[in-house]
Amino acid sequence: MAGGKETPRQKLIGIMYLILLALLALQVSSAIMEKFKFLDDSLQYANDESKKNAERSIKNINKLVSDNGNKASDKAILDKATLVHEATEKIVATINETRNALIAKTGGYEVEGDKSSMFKGAKSETEVEELMVGGAKNGKAYELKNSINAYCAELEKITGEKFPPLALDGKEDRRITEVQQKSKDFAELNFAQTPMVASMAVLSNLQAEILKYDNEALRKLGGDIGGDQIKFDAIQASYNAESRVVAAGTKYKANLFLAASSTTLKPVITFEGRSVPVKNGVGEVEFTATGGAYDKDGNVKKSFTYKITIKNKGKDTTFTAKGEYIVAKPVIQVQAAAVSALYRNCGNEINVQVPALGSVYAPSFGGSTGGDFITGATKGAVTIVPTGNSVTLKVSSGGNLIGDQVFKVKGIPLPQIVCLAGSAPVNEKQGMPSPGPRSLILNAKPDEAFGTFLPKDAKYDVKQYEVLLVRGKRPVQTKMGSGKVCDLSSFAAVANPGDRIVIDVKKVSRTNFRGVQEDVPGISKIINIPLN
Repeated sequence: MAGGKETPRQKLIGIMYLILLALLALQVSSAIMEKFKFLDDSLQYANDESKKNAERSIKNINKLVSDNGNKASDKAILDKATLVHEATEKIVATINETRNALIAKTGGYEVEGDKSSMFKGAKSETEVEELMVGGAKNGKAYELKNSINAYCAELEKITGEKFPPLALDGKEDRRITEVQQKSKDFAELNFAQTPMVASMAVLSNLQAEILKYDNEALRKLGGDIGGDQIKFDAIQASYNAESRVVAAGTKYKANLFLAASSTTLKPVITFEGRSVPVKNGVGEVEFTATGGAYDKDGNVKKSFTYKITIKNKGKDTTFTAKGEYIVAKPVIQVQAAAVSALYRNCGNEINVQVPALGSVYAPSFGGSTGGDFITGATKGAVTIVPTGNSVTLKVSSGGNLIGDQVFKVKGIPLPQIVCLAGSAPVNEKQGMPSPGPRSLILNAKPDEAFGTFLPKDAKYDVKQYEVLLVRGKRPVQTKMGSGKVCDLSSFAAVANPGDRIVIDVKKVSRTNFRGVQEDVPGISKIINIPLN
């Protein structure tokens, strides 16, 4: 069976053929014979309508050729259509000759001259087999098979389309499922041990399939008329601007024109060698612009090549064109509390934006060096933890490298050790009344700028210190302390005026933004409190 859409009449013919196959499997009776005759008459009527459709198609093709100016390419298509229809009429006539031979061999019609009446030999099987199969398989059906399939091959040669053979042996016909039937050839399958009236229906069905091919071939050829002309049915106003973005005070320049496309030609469009989707005759292309050797203004000129091919039977026409565009170097903007330099081993929170990318900005910071990088929860947010004297942040968007941002790194300033008696700072110059305080508080205060910029990294604790009660040059009492509160009650019991309390701070820790404590290197602080 040929591909393509079927008309309601063609679908009806297919249903009739299925009914024919079912009737062949039933016990032969007069009622069954009448149903075969009805089926044959119905198929003949449908075939007459198909012939009329084909005639109309030939007339329409002739008119189209004339309306298009009788171009040589169109006249060649008309010649093909004529060949197709002539071949169809010839094979249909051949089958009619076979039908007439069957009618004559089995006695004609019950009412002579009335083709609507029943066949006299409707139930005849032997005569049918003798005529169509033959004792040595030399009956008319074998010659008919060759003629029908030669017709199908001729249609393929004329149109360039696929028209599979219609006269099939049992093993070739996918509708045949019984093993016994599969072993039969075309003649045996359709005419051996088959009542004459059923054979007539088989021949009518073959004519229906042939006429279906005829209509399909003519429809295809009719669609090729004017195939070498480019026709546009989608026209709209359009414009092409030098730039979609202009600065205030500058001139805007654009070309205004009519753009035309075709919804029927279905062009094949390729961009840089690859096919692109086409909608309503318009190709859609999208790609990520890449940078290159930027000029002094931060721009680089780029181009692309595309081809549009109109596929027609007459001639394939390909248009090749080149598009140009300019890629501007994206400017990386870094927002942070301090970006001139970052603090080593601290969580420096920055925000990286590329305004030129707008809403398509999808940042990532892979491949960076000189520290650890933690991507934040918001677009462009990243925490840099430097480990060396400088750190390089590689900024990408959507997998495409935008550029590098290099930061200098500075060390963390040492905290200030503050000693409190109660809530007031101890005055090391004036001292305190003897026997001195019962306790002191030791705090490590961060550098003001560091504490302001990175409060999460500016948390200090005094972890270890030595406290001495000194009289003259000799220590009277010594104790080790940890934690911010220093208990001096044991000193108060033995302290005299003129003594001194000396605090030697040995260890201070810092809690970083991750909540991890680390020792602060380089701490050396001596606090000297005179007792009056």
